[in-house]
Order: sequence, then structure tokens, then C-alpha cells
Amino acid sequence: MAKTDFGPPDYREMIPPIIRENYGDWKYHTVPRPGVLMHVSQSGAVLHSVRVASPRLVSSDWINDICDIAEKYCAGYLRFTTRNNVEFLVADETRLQPLIDELDERNYLIGGVGLSISNVVHTQGWIHCKSAVTDASGITKSIMDEMTGYFTGKVKVPARLRIAVACCVNMCGACHCSDIAIVGIHRTVPQVNDEMVSRVCEIPTTIASCPTGAIRPNPKTKSVEINPDKCMMCGNCTSVCPAIKIMDPVNDGVSIWVGGKVSNARTAPMFSRLAIPYIPNEPPRWSSVTAAVKSLVEIWAANARDGERMGEWINRIGWERFFDMTGLPFTDKHLDDFTHATTTFRSTTQFKF
Repeated sequence: MAKTDFGPPDYREMIPPIIRENYGDWKYHTVPRPGVLMHVSQSGAVLHSVRVASPRLVSSDWINDICDIAEKYCAGYLRFTTRNNVEFLVADETRLQPLIDELDERNYLIGGVGLSISNVVHTQGWIHCKSAVTDASGITKSIMDEMTGYFTGKVKVPARLRIAVACCVNMCGACHCSDIAIVGIHRTVPQVNDEMVSRVCEIPTTIASCPTGAIRPNPKTKSVEINPDKCMMCGNCTSVCPAIKIMDPVNDGVSIWVGGKVSNARTAPMFSRLAIPYIPNEPPRWSSVTAAVKSLVEIWAANARDGERMGEWINRIGWERFFDMTGLPFTDKHLDDFTHATTTFRSTTQFKF
């Protein structure tokens, strides 16, 4: 294939020789120790993947360090997973333990494989996103500091568990289908600067940006107005019109959702559902958010059956008992009043306490 400047390079040029030679011919894989996958091919070839947690936002020095490690033990081959893990691909088994020893010496976290919490996937947060409600990186750091043992396998859990953080309801991350999801939420309707709208905003585009049809033109002021009954405080309008502001340091915060998964194993994929409607922003360590996540993990781990994901456990015991066991209050915020929500309502009178 001719090389061009368009798009990514052909993946086949970048995979290790052992994967290229055994492509589509792998027999099975096992987890010989936390954080390590052993892949065995039909030909008898063996590849070890050593998984290490990484922050989503990294420095060039850190990139240079992991590249040097990969060059030393893996012939330069490594990969990034979708949840911000780094996997060192070791084709020579004699180099496996020396690699693990050096990673331990450098205080890298090895884990996130099998029955464990994987690395927390998150969105941009305050550091990059202009419409962020909260700091995704800060929350992720706080949670991972508290839950390190669950990642490394020192604390056992009944099944794999995925945590995600999104800095607003537009959810650039995987929050809609994660076992536990932290989602930043605005709670006040955006404020419109009428004087600025006609000078810096395109009104048709601003109106079209609203997914609920809450924005309409205001000819008297040559601006727009927002219907508070329809507005869901998503912040889309602020992205296309700088004259509309939604940031509110007093009322902005996060919500916590549970029970989602992408996996098709045992049960169909599931969407996350609301558990905690609001926790205020508490930088720099977000102690209330971290405590809430840890509590949910501990209750699930103590009561779920082997192999039972968070959502599967909740469906077995019932949402009524879930709220009772976790001590979370059930409020009007948990009632889904979206226009098309009737398709997902549990419409029977049967309760599962």
C-alpha cells in the first residue's frame, strides 16, 4: 500500500512479529498473575501483556520513560488500551520478570486485568474543555489513589468493574455504559447576554444546537431566550455561542450512575442508571465523590456472586433493595421524565425487596 499523509498508518506495520505471525490463530489466554495476560497461539507461541495504569494526560518525559522500558524488554513494542492503560508486549519470556521488577522499582501500578477495577477512563475536564462542569483528571486521581488495591489485585472483587468520569452530560467518555460513572452536571439554566448575542453568535446555529428545543429567537432584543422547563442544562448552546454562559461555581457538581456495561457476556449490554443525583465539587481531592464510589464498590464486592457485574447484581436484588443496602435516598430526581422514557419503564407492580 502506498504511503500517504492521510489517516493513521496501516496497523499491520506496527504490531509485533509474534502477533503478525499468529494473527487470527490464538488459542486461549490466561491471567498468571494480576496485571499480566498470557496469550497462547495454536502454534505454541506465547506472548505476555503486562498492563500498567497511566494518567490520561501525560508528559513527554513520561512517554520517553515508557518507550525506553519497551525498548529494553519488548523490542520497542507497547500499546495503549481504550481505558488509558499501557501494555508492554513481551515475546521473550525470559524478559518478563525483569520487566515486572523494573516497573515495581519505578512505582508503576501493574494490574487492571481479570477480576479487578480497570484504569478509570475520563474526559478532558477543566484542563482542556471549555464547557466542563468538573475536573475529570482530579476526580480520577483521587479515586485511583483510594482504590489502588482493587486495581493491583490485592483487594479481591467478584467480577471486573469499570469506572468512568465525564466532566459534563455530553459524556465524551464511556459513562453511559460503565459499572460506576461520575458525570458532571450543571443545575442552573444558562444566562444569555442579549447585547453580545447579535455580535458574536449565529442565532440559527444557536437554536439548532439545543437537543430539547428549549431555545427560540427573541426578536425584541435581537437575541434568543431559553425555556427553563425544556432546558436540561447540557451546555451545548454555550459551545456555539460565547454570549451564553452556564458555568455556576455554587451549583455545579457531579452525579453518580451505576449498573452499565458494554460486555455481552451472560446478559445484554446495559445503560448506567442514576444512583446519586448531586455531589458538590470539592477540589482538589473530591472527598465526598471518592467516598461514595468506594462505598458502592465495597457493598457490591461484599454481596455480588462470583462473576456478577454491578448491574447484574442490582437486577438480581432489585433497585429497591439496592437503595436500601447502600443507604442512598430515593428522590424525585430518580424518576425518568424524558419524553421517550416510557419504553424503559418497569411497568409491573412487582417489587423486589
